[in-house]
Amino acid sequence: MATKKRWGDLTPQQQAGGIVSATIQLVLAAIAWTDLAKRPAEEVNGPKPMWAVIILVNFIGPLSYFLFGRRRD
Repeated sequence: MATKKRWGDLTPQQQAGGIVSATIQLVLAAIAWTDLAKRPAEEVNGPKPMWAVIILVNFIGPLSYFLFGRRRD
């Protein structure tokens, strides 16, 4: 059975990749939540609280909001 790696067991490249991935995720989520907060409910497909929770899902949530959550004119 494989043992779980700890942060110190990762190579510097793996650590950098993890930091970059986490940063991208947090930035995407922050932008999506900001857009959701400023956008009127009439311009959102579905309830805003539902989208606020969906945005929590790594990468998929914010991208889903940008693709499917906002109404297009």
